[in-house]
Amino acid sequence: MSTAAEWPVTVQWAQLMLRPLVMSDRGEWDRVRYRNREWLEPWEASNPEAAGTAPSYRSFVRQMRQQARAGQSLPWLITELDPVSRRQELVGQLTVSGITLGSFRSASLGYWVDGAQAGRGIAPMAVAMATDYCFQHLRLHRMEINIRPENAKSLRVVEKLGFRDEGLRERFLHIAGRWADHRSFALTAEEVPEGLVRRFTGEDEGITVRRGLR
Repeated sequence: MSTAAEWPVTVQWAQLMLRPLVMSDRGEWDRVRYRNREWLEPWEASNPEAAGTAPSYRSFVRQMRQQARAGQSLPWLITELDPVSRRQELVGQLTVSGITLGSFRSASLGYWVDGAQAGRGIAPMAVAMATDYCFQHLRLHRMEINIRPENAKSLRVVEKLGFRDEGLRERFLHIAGRWADHRSFALTAEEVPEGLVRRFTGEDEGITVRRGLR
């Protein structure tokens, strides 16, 4: 099975949802990103080319959609059901990228969460949901997360989920204007035969997957 055959796809567990990023999300996206600019800036990927600039929102969404349809990535928003308004509120983003099939069957995963929602377990839950989808529905074998050594909050996420520390990668990614070292963490499907969501939550319920945007 390929990601191209699956996309667009939505993954849900309880009140938390991973759903595709679309053009109509721009207003809420801009508000959340602006509110979190200082929170996110130290960890943001940057363009090493001197004249490189960040793409517009429209270009960004279009590029993400093309990659998803080509089976190369899964660009999801993280949303949570608000108990008062009964609508899914944007609380972050998670992208599975570099999806490779064949004998490798591996991908990398990156994410950010609204600083106002930090500490509520949203990041590890979203990572667990995405990992289960990749292992159970795409039949990937290995998931990788690369984290700056000084990013204590993200290091805590992989610790909670049991990702293995595979060591330091020097000057691995261009972050906030410079090449930065990262620690690489990985998990294989054999390590979580019961599913990462079930192992993390201790509950029998796994993820719900459906085709579509919501």
